[in-house]
Amino acid sequence: MTRVLLVDDQGLLRAGLRALLDAEDGIEVVGEAGDGEQAVALAREQRPDVILMDIRMPGVDGLEATRRIVADPGLASVKVVVLTTFEIDEYVFEALRSGAAGFLLKEADPEEIVRAVRVAAEGESLLSPSVTRRVVETFAQSAAPAGPAVSGLDELTEREAEIVALVGTGLSNGEIAERLVISPATARTHVSRAMLKLGARDRAQLVVFAYEAGLVTPGRGAA
Repeated sequence: MTRVLLVDDQGLLRAGLRALLDAEDGIEVVGEAGDGEQAVALAREQRPDVILMDIRMPGVDGLEATRRIVADPGLASVKVVVLTTFEIDEYVFEALRSGAAGFLLKEADPEEIVRAVRVAAEGESLLSPSVTRRVVETFAQSAAPAGPAVSGLDELTEREAEIVALVGTGLSNGEIAERLVISPATARTHVSRAMLKLGARDRAQLVVFAYEAGLVTPGRGAA
């Protein structure tokens, strides 16, 4: 059973999401929060698998709540998916940078929302890599550093650095395997080792690291 926490200051949106998700087999909404502070408290209490997190909320916003959740060792398995009204949004980039597993448009189709929850819970690459890449390309170069420079780069092998760059262009493990003429299992192993060395929480954060480390040139996607 995938346990979900809903965080948004609009009660009507939370009610709609709850009705949608509770109707799905294998998904259970375990709580709702109207602000970031309540979200962090409920996350620690309920230990959900996935949090659907609004970014713009009064008081403690979704960015700060995401940072607190990601920084809590007891919540290491929790995946935060940020909800946004705009695809190209500097707050989305900061959320990805802070450790969010991905983002979802509030007006997304119901089946897309359900798929996002399931994919995030499985720890897989979350939704629309092309849109994620546009967000990163737009803000990675202009955003002020949120913390220390990406560490662990010198520990990457040449092949791992190459694969991180390909992850940054939005390629899946299968597409990376095809590009490099290796097996999908080998590609997955390289990605996992690179995430461990770089301290990336998930694949979305690995995309951000790829840009911030200069492994991907903004404006260039996968060929």
